[in-house]
Amino acid sequence: MNNMPEVKIGVVAVSRDCFPESLSVTRRQNLMKAYTEKYGSEGIYECPICIVESEIHMVQALEDIKKAGCNALCIYLGNFGPEISETLLAKHFDGPKMFIAAAEESGNDLLDGRGDAYCGMLNASYNLKLRNVGAYIPEYPVGDAEDCADMIHEFIPIAKAIEGLNNLKIISFGPRPLNFLACNAPIKQLYNIGVEIEENSELDLFEAFNKHAGDERIPALVKEMEEELGAGNKKPEILSKLAQYELTLKDWVEEHRGYRKYVAIAGKCWPAFQTQFGFVPCYVNSRLTAQGIPVSCEVDIYGALSEFIGTVVSNDTVTLLDINNSVPKDMYNEDIKGKYDYTLQDVFMGFHCGNTASSKLSFCEMKYQKIMARTLPEEVTQGTLEGDIVPGDITFFRLQSTSDNILRAYIAHGEVLPVASRSFGAIGVFAIPEMGRFYRHVLIEGGYPHHGAVAFGHYGKALFEVFKYIGVPVEEIGYNQPAGVRYPTENPWR
Repeated sequence: MNNMPEVKIGVVAVSRDCFPESLSVTRRQNLMKAYTEKYGSEGIYECPICIVESEIHMVQALEDIKKAGCNALCIYLGNFGPEISETLLAKHFDGPKMFIAAAEESGNDLLDGRGDAYCGMLNASYNLKLRNVGAYIPEYPVGDAEDCADMIHEFIPIAKAIEGLNNLKIISFGPRPLNFLACNAPIKQLYNIGVEIEENSELDLFEAFNKHAGDERIPALVKEMEEELGAGNKKPEILSKLAQYELTLKDWVEEHRGYRKYVAIAGKCWPAFQTQFGFVPCYVNSRLTAQGIPVSCEVDIYGALSEFIGTVVSNDTVTLLDINNSVPKDMYNEDIKGKYDYTLQDVFMGFHCGNTASSKLSFCEMKYQKIMARTLPEEVTQGTLEGDIVPGDITFFRLQSTSDNILRAYIAHGEVLPVASRSFGAIGVFAIPEMGRFYRHVLIEGGYPHHGAVAFGHYGKALFEVFKYIGVPVEEIGYNQPAGVRYPTENPWR
């Protein structure tokens, strides 16, 4: 996958001048030894120039880690730590940062060997708030060398997501389709979290597409598509147009990324797209997403944003699906009840027309868009990639701006069941514990649109920290409450 941020974490140890500096030196060395033995030396840098005790040391350390190419920072309290200098370091470092602290090492060395970093972390967090500086602090941020090594490793996907967002541009084409306000949201929050957006007309895209007619790269890309589809290549006559469209998008990305390193796309696909382009873009969307350039359907800007975050955090392909339809009772009774520990209200079907990457489908075929073909000639609706989504663990999530410009998010762990969908599109039978209550009291009550991003695995812990870091209020991060824990809007006499 390309279009993916990488991080190099600079580890800077700090010390309050009335504590032995040797504590921070030795503990930093032990931390780096533990990390490299467990995770290797790639992507991490030990700042050797000084232990930060003063503002002058802070400047020296900052210059050193910048020179070393670090774009993420770990401030390590080897002892109590200098609250001013350490938080100034966080303030002036332009990138994701974390704070961790050293645990005491032995009950036999609590005189000159006691560092009091447990206390120092409180002062550090207090000073961060005074300076309005955001930083990642683990759930329990105090530990020995091995514990702290694990904390740094858990920080990597969070740091990658923050680095990605700080350098992301979302490219959109067209307004939301007619009679489709669901995915409309203010773009102000994109700027608030450091994301740029370029909004274009689909007419601009159509002009660029036409200019790619006869592009000499089309035959090679058609061959690549044929190899990917294999026996599922049921619409070979449409591949050259799809290849032309894929080249159009890729060239647009390179010509329009500007100063941004990473790109996501919010694309148009109806109502006029298929009649003018002569196909639907679903398969191309799936291919770009698999290459690390997420493409959302129906000009869903926050859907594209969510997909990008999920791609970076999971280091894997994601998809964007409608939280679409209930599982019929007869199907539940035949295929799920007694076989899996889920109620009828825990299961639903996640669907989209055909935008899910082939690697995330149990089988796939190139088909036509059945819903569109009810009112249009079938030949202009070709281009969907259809099949049942691979079974396994998933995280359903979304980052959204509300109509009144409040950042909000939800996260739910679940799984795709190995149950045949019996339907069309890119689709799967999803199971999320207590989904019925989550659907009512988070998704409906929170005013979320029907699109949700799907990461293939359980990544809720990292996503939660990313959302907190970028400023989503914790009370605005919804999740599927376990049975017996009532949502604020839930009727207690239900």
